[in-house]
Amino acid sequence: MIAEKLVHIDPRVVPVCRVDNHLPVVPRNSLEPQALRQRFLFPPDWEPEFFSEKKFSDRTPVHAAVLLALVMHNEPTVLLTQRSQHLSSHSGQIAFPGGKLDETDADARAAALRETYEEVGLEPDFVEILGQLPIYITGSAYVVTPVVALVQPGFTLNPSAEEVADVFEVPLQFLMNPAHHRHHRVCWQGADREWLSMPYSDAHAERFIWGATAGMLRNFYRFLSA
Repeated sequence: MIAEKLVHIDPRVVPVCRVDNHLPVVPRNSLEPQALRQRFLFPPDWEPEFFSEKKFSDRTPVHAAVLLALVMHNEPTVLLTQRSQHLSSHSGQIAFPGGKLDETDADARAAALRETYEEVGLEPDFVEILGQLPIYITGSAYVVTPVVALVQPGFTLNPSAEEVADVFEVPLQFLMNPAHHRHHRVCWQGADREWLSMPYSDAHAERFIWGATAGMLRNFYRFLSA
């Protein structure tokens, strides 16, 4: 849901400033279910690396929640979507399932579960919420709460054709390896803007994960590696 599109700029062709090969990989045993539960029960002293983008919208801030869904295969994965091309915002981009908070939502966790079910058909019975990461504010004034959860395999998805072009999974170990974290910089609207990308190629296509989605994943890396 949240990954910003800079008008007239293809993020794939913006130069890479650096790649973080020097940072440590999150150990595989830290990605196991019990280790993840313990990390949220006893969180480390840490700070998010990415929390606010340079503003390019004057609209009133909109509160939203996304589900950072960790599917507990033998090799854990992250559930991601590609948004439909015809949508008026974030079209064609890689995103976490999620969306705006409604008045009926008790909190961000409820909103993330509801929006995920509406977008991809993931039943809440398969979801075990672990906790939340710090709020991330996009340049278009979305105030996003990432809700982290374990998801048990065996679910059947039913993506909304109106919102979702594809649903896929990326290995968590790949995303938690900073050698796959690429930094980009471009001057746009008179200001330097920077973002991360984490391109992942599977059997179907290159999944160009970037912007806010990559920023929240990077914060998750910092949380797990602290």
